[in-house]
This record gives sequence, structure tokens and C-alpha cells, in this order.
Amino acid sequence: MEWLNELFRDPASAAHTVLIISLVATTGLIVGSIRVFGINLGVAGVLFAGLVFGHYQFKLDETVMDFAREFGLIIFVYTIGLQVGPGFLASFRRQGLPLNLMAAVIVLLGAILTIVLAGSMGLEIPVAVGIFSGATTSTPSLAAAQQAIRQVPHQPGDLSGPGLGYAVAYPFGVIGIILSMIAVRSLFKIDLKREAEALSQSQDGSGSGLATVNLVVRNPQIQGARIKDLPIVGEHNVVISRILKGGHLEVARPETTLDVSDIVLAVGPKERLEQLKLIIGNESSVDLRLIPSNITTRRIVITQPKALGKTIPELDLVRRYGVNITRVSRAEIDFAPTPQFRTQFADTVMAVGDSAAIEQVARELGNSLKQLNSPRLAPIFLGLALGIFLGSMPVRVPGVPAPVTLGLAGGPLLAAIVLSRIGRIGPLIWYMPISANFMLRQLGIVLFLACVGLRAGDRFIPTLLGGSGMLWVCTGALITLVPLLGVAVAARFFFKLNYLTLCGLMAGSTTDTAALAFATQMANSDAPSVSYSTVYPLVMLLRVICAQAMVLFFMPYL
Repeated sequence: MEWLNELFRDPASAAHTVLIISLVATTGLIVGSIRVFGINLGVAGVLFAGLVFGHYQFKLDETVMDFAREFGLIIFVYTIGLQVGPGFLASFRRQGLPLNLMAAVIVLLGAILTIVLAGSMGLEIPVAVGIFSGATTSTPSLAAAQQAIRQVPHQPGDLSGPGLGYAVAYPFGVIGIILSMIAVRSLFKIDLKREAEALSQSQDGSGSGLATVNLVVRNPQIQGARIKDLPIVGEHNVVISRILKGGHLEVARPETTLDVSDIVLAVGPKERLEQLKLIIGNESSVDLRLIPSNITTRRIVITQPKALGKTIPELDLVRRYGVNITRVSRAEIDFAPTPQFRTQFADTVMAVGDSAAIEQVARELGNSLKQLNSPRLAPIFLGLALGIFLGSMPVRVPGVPAPVTLGLAGGPLLAAIVLSRIGRIGPLIWYMPISANFMLRQLGIVLFLACVGLRAGDRFIPTLLGGSGMLWVCTGALITLVPLLGVAVAARFFFKLNYLTLCGLMAGSTTDTAALAFATQMANSDAPSVSYSTVYPLVMLLRVICAQAMVLFFMPYL
């Protein structure tokens, strides 16, 4: 059995390294999937499994462990950037701006409170930042903190401190977010059914999302006017897709003229459709979509490289095929295209026209599920290389004694956000299928957390059971509760924010999917998911920046 002992105890062996990481990952993922009162640790279970293995002296070669940890970190943050990049700017539209401002306040209050508590309680900054990450269940900020520690000049750079702080604070971080939701509900005596009804009514009248309306032309002022000359159409995300003229239903073209008694079908934001109604006339009881004709609708995915980066007028589908594009779906957000809108790979468009013509348009735009699901490796590796260059580039910051860098967390994250926003450079397309993105992201975070746990395992139990353990737990509880409750109470009391939206904001400000699942289950509604996804991109980026800033600016002094 000597071979078995060597397999488990020889850190220099590649087989030993793969075996231990695989066992840690398997154990952690199984433990993380176990639900207690509807709550589970998720992928964070890998960290705790690593702590147990590390406690029992299962070690890896330091160089190999550093590579596995950093490589996992790079893959993790890069795939996150690819996910949030396309919807980053869109998250600030409509009610997204005030929600993002409130989420940003929660993040910044947590960072400020962490520095204050670290100074008053004598906590080392690496430990304090780890507690900050665990208290807000933010694994990317933990990764960013560990990477930033390496950049601080003339410091020993203890990489186990953040992992220990994270592990101690994480359990209450998950529970504390849920307790905050319950506390706000109890404090304001909230009726969930009434909140759901109020949110539904406000959305019906606020113009959120896209709607359709059939309008009959009654205004003699626009007799003979072309559709493209109407002031609301085009520039304000309103598209007129069909027109009933003289009893004949046809696809509406920009040059189509309007006559009194014509009926049009318009698509766009609700408030814009109300403005269009004032210009055209009355709402019609006739629904053009129900009139039998050869006009049909079809969703088409843009996968043809020749169609990328073009505006709808440049595609010229109406003139060439008699097909109208009425709406676009990108990054799970639906909108009506303006003349300035440019297509990106994997955009899904709603086409209206004759079935034969739509088939031709589908061939021209691609509509290939094979291309959509095929990973493109060259852009991935090029993006990683650009991220490493960005992360390694030194930048002088006032107040910091030596140049700082974005590091292996910030560089790939920024590169992925920018590249996914650009979408395409020549033949290179920065698009990753959701399944591939999730697979790589999970692989990266599992590698990272397994190595963090293995490194800190021999110190975790003494720290938790020692005198500092309860101090760290209490510090983490304050970092979890104070910003969340402070902003939540203010949002509800002063701004009358709907409770379902507020729950999504609280879960999103901590990027905690367990809290989101609790909120949606409690409300029996998907409404919290909307505000969660709205603030998620900004919060993810802010937490990474705050973790790095706390290390770089305060570690030399605290």
C-alpha cells in the first residue's frame, strides 16, 4: 500500500495534486448542494471542504497551488466580465439608475465600515477584507483582495488571512441578508399580496418593457404623412410593424403613407405608445395580429458575420424582403431598435413579414444554433492575454508609494467587459454560449476556492475557536446588517420603494443567489429577480474595486 500513501502524501506529484483538488471539489460541491431551511452554501462549500482537507495536512506543492489558484481566478473573473459586459450600460436605463445608486451605497457603506472596524479593533487589513467579502458573500472580492495583497510593496503578503476571514464571516453573511429582508417586512408591516399588486399596477403605467397597441388614424393633420416622418417612430424605440389599409393587411414600410381610418400596429415602450396615440388617434378594437393573412412573426438569431455591426436601415430588410424588425433581445433585455442600433452576435430579433420572405431573412442573418453553441477559443485566449497585459500595466496613484496594477482579477475582468461590449473585431467574435460560460466560471471558482481552503486549513479551527473567532463573526455580522438595513429602511421610508423590488436590490447588492431564491419563494413572484439583475453588474465590479482599494490604500498603514 506504499503507492497509496505516496499518492495521498507526495505534494510534488501531479497525480497527488489533481487527486486532492478533485476530492476537495467533489466534497465541497456535495456539501454545498445540501439545503437547510431552504438555504445552501453553493460553490462556497468547496472552500469549507478545502479548509477541512488543509486542517488534516493534505498539502499541495506551493508553486502548483499558486498556479491553480491564479488560473482559476483568471478564468472566473473573465467569464463574469463576458456575462455582465453586454448588459452593463443597459442596467442604468429606466428605474435602473436609482436602484444602482442605492446598491452602490450599500457596497461603499460596507467598505467604509470595514475600514473603521479594522482600525478600532486592531484587525489586519487582509483579514478585514476577507471578512468584508464573506459578510457580503462576494467571492470575486475575495479573489481581488488576494491578488492585491501581492502588489503591496514591502509587505509580507499573507494570502491565508483573506480566506480565513471569508470562511468565518460567510455563514452569517448568507443568513444575515435573509434576516434583513424579514426585519424590513416586519418593521413596515408589509402585505406581500398588496405589494405584488402595486408593483404590477406601477409597471402597467410606467412604460417598463415593450408593449403593442392597435391605433386607428383619426388625426387629419397626418393625412398623407409617411410613417418614417412621424416624430415618435424610430428615434424613440417605436416601430410600426403592420397597417390595415383599405381592408388589406400589409407590412408597414417607412415610406408607407397614412390615411384617415387606417389601422396600425405599433410596438414600443408604453409611455411612447401613449404619445403616439395622441398623434395618430384612438386605440382600435381590431387586433391586426388576429386578422388571417400570410403575414407571420418569427424570432431569428443573428449569427452570420456579414450581418454583424450593421444598423436596421443598413440591413434594408423592409425594402428587399418586406420584413420588419420590431424588437430585439440582447442580454435578456427586450427593446425596439432605433435607426442607430447596431447588431451583435447572438442578438435575437423579432421579424414580421411573409413567411417565405422571413425564411430568406433567416438565412441572411444566420439563425444557426450550431454557431450559437460552438465555443470560439481564439477570442477567449486573446481576451485572457489582453486581460493579463491590462492587469500587469503599472499605474501611479496619488497616496500610494509604488505603482499599482489592476492585477489578475481586475485586468481580465475589465478586458472581458470591454470586449463583450464591442462584440466583434474582424473575424473574432467575443461571444460565449451560456452553458460554456457557466461551466468555465464554475471550474475557475472551484479551483480558486479549493486552493484558498487548502492553504488556510491548518489555521481555521484555531482561529474560529480561539479568542479572535467570535470577534470576526461579530464584525462580519455588522458589515452584513448595517449597510443593508440602513439603505433598505431609507429606501422604503423615504422613497416608498416596493418591497419586492427592495428584496431583489438587497440580494443583488450582495450578489447572493440564495437570498434571491428566498425572496422569490417568499413573494411567490419573479419580481425580485428584475432588480437583482439590474444591480448585479455594477455591484460585482464595485466589490472587486473596493476589495483592491482597501488592500492597496490601507494595508501599508493598518
